[in-house]
Amino acid sequence: MTSRPHRIVVLASGRGSNFQAIIDAAAGGSIQAVCAGLITDNPGAYAVTRAHDAGVPVTVVDYLAFSSRQDYEHALLAAMEASASDLFVLAGYMRILSAHVVARFPDRIINIHPALLPSFPGLHAQQQALDHGVKIAGCTVHFVTEEMDAGPIIAQRCVPVHEDDDSESLAARILAFEHLCLVEAVRLFCEGRLKLEGRVVRTDILPEQN
Repeated sequence: MTSRPHRIVVLASGRGSNFQAIIDAAAGGSIQAVCAGLITDNPGAYAVTRAHDAGVPVTVVDYLAFSSRQDYEHALLAAMEASASDLFVLAGYMRILSAHVVARFPDRIINIHPALLPSFPGLHAQQQALDHGVKIAGCTVHFVTEEMDAGPIIAQRCVPVHEDDDSESLAARILAFEHLCLVEAVRLFCEGRLKLEGRVVRTDILPEQN
């Protein structure tokens, strides 16, 4: 019997190009999943337009609409639980998830970060890389844990750093690989091929089809 496609919900705050990559991959069949929702803290995010265009339900949990972080996190957790998602993808979501939220969905939240972790966590990762004079930059998809940008690494892609790069040109080059890296990680998750051993993620090899 064929199992149902995984339900994926994306959390995004901005342009949503990684969100679009997941929409396209699900629609094209390269991942066996349904993009079941967008949760955003920014009602003006372009990701909302992308969701509407694709017929993806949108839930707005506007951080500025709440009187306290606790109230916001309560509403966010309720939205996540109501979505009945198998996997949550942080794709440019500019809020740090609390330990309580992370603990509610163990090994079911992944994040895309524009650096080769563990180097350059946090904001402005591309500028951090340039300031350190690295010759290779890239992106990382990892499981989300209580510590920011420190969870087990699922996939990474590398890009060269050019002599004339600034943060914008480097970010644009990395972004193209973010789309590939994120879709790859989601595909592996949906195929049940990600196995955690401590903080190391192993990728099971699919059996050959006769």
